[in-house]
Amino acid sequence: MELDINFVRAQFPAFEQASLQGQAFFENAGGSYTCRPVIERLTRFYHERKVQPYAPYEASRLGGEEMDEARLRLAAILGVDTDELSFGPSTTQNTYVLAQAFRQWMQPGDAIIVTNQDHEANTGPWRRLADEGIEVREWRIDPETGHLDTEQLENLLDDKVRLVCFPHCSNVVGEINPVTEIAALAHAAGAFVCVDGVSYAPHGLPDVGTLGADIYLFSTYKIYGPHQGGMVIRRALGNMLPNQGHYFNADTLYKRFTPAGPDHAQIAACAGMADYFDALADHHGLEGTAVARGAGVHDLMRAHETKLLQPVLDFAAARNSVRLLGPKDASMRAPTVALACEKAGADLATALAPMGIMAGGGDFYAVRALEAQGVDQAKGVLRLSFVHYTSREEIDRLLTALETVL
Repeated sequence: MELDINFVRAQFPAFEQASLQGQAFFENAGGSYTCRPVIERLTRFYHERKVQPYAPYEASRLGGEEMDEARLRLAAILGVDTDELSFGPSTTQNTYVLAQAFRQWMQPGDAIIVTNQDHEANTGPWRRLADEGIEVREWRIDPETGHLDTEQLENLLDDKVRLVCFPHCSNVVGEINPVTEIAALAHAAGAFVCVDGVSYAPHGLPDVGTLGADIYLFSTYKIYGPHQGGMVIRRALGNMLPNQGHYFNADTLYKRFTPAGPDHAQIAACAGMADYFDALADHHGLEGTAVARGAGVHDLMRAHETKLLQPVLDFAAARNSVRLLGPKDASMRAPTVALACEKAGADLATALAPMGIMAGGGDFYAVRALEAQGVDQAKGVLRLSFVHYTSREEIDRLLTALETVL
């Protein structure tokens, strides 16, 4: 079965906008287009439900129900209990809250492991625990390939390690890390794992229940939704860590690590993400549980993206003036392609814009990963990222434009 790209693109109002005609979007790793069900739910909330939720009057009751629906349905797709999923203002802020909880729970002399492959959101907050006497150990990437070697992780693990933080895939290297294997190694050493799924989840929500992650972080605005940070915390860990929310919410798992008042409208609109995934499943004849249907949608997305990605990787690998970061095999990575070139990435993005190619250049908050691979920080990289709604015609246009500017 192949993804019906025409059906997919019909679910995104951006493709109908006159201002975006002739524009091919290749900076999806920075934030995707929003699907129609999310926009409709957000609009309805602001029109009809913009009151304090969970009160007995109708508008309030319906608003609260829609917020609960978002958590219920997305948690089901992710394969976790409803209260193990919470929402916060961003993944970076969610991580800072979690780091504060671990700071209170850990003892001086305890250790954590971070990588230099991560976006700064899943490494910077944890590294600051060194100020509290926590030992920070760095799991380093191969400077040539950007790869994280699990054998090196094993050398870092011992009975002092309490937490291992790493990305499902990097937002510049793109390689998909073996989460289940890494989690098993960490758990065997008595450590928990925190997985940054921000760069992976847009390509199909994973079954977190089987991955083995104790924490799984993602950003809904990169998964066709509103600007929120999603955070799965499995119950055993969530109940063990000190409460970071209001003291009277300590017994509610999904409120323990969200000290700020939630954005009611955006959380309610996240139910539109589940609407969209369900629409894809129904249209393609996928049946079964929410997890099974979600897995089917994931596989459809990945197959389409992998097919489109390989020509881009082959193009980059064939040019002596371009260094492709990460694997050359599309099956091993997400369709987030960082290119270190003779020209600055931002300048290349500027040159592509008049050709109808929307791309980005810079460091993308992955400064450590670029430094470790010897990328000139003054130039950064050109990043070309796409998702399942990207068409073959857009890929062809991208390659033609790249021939001109590189």
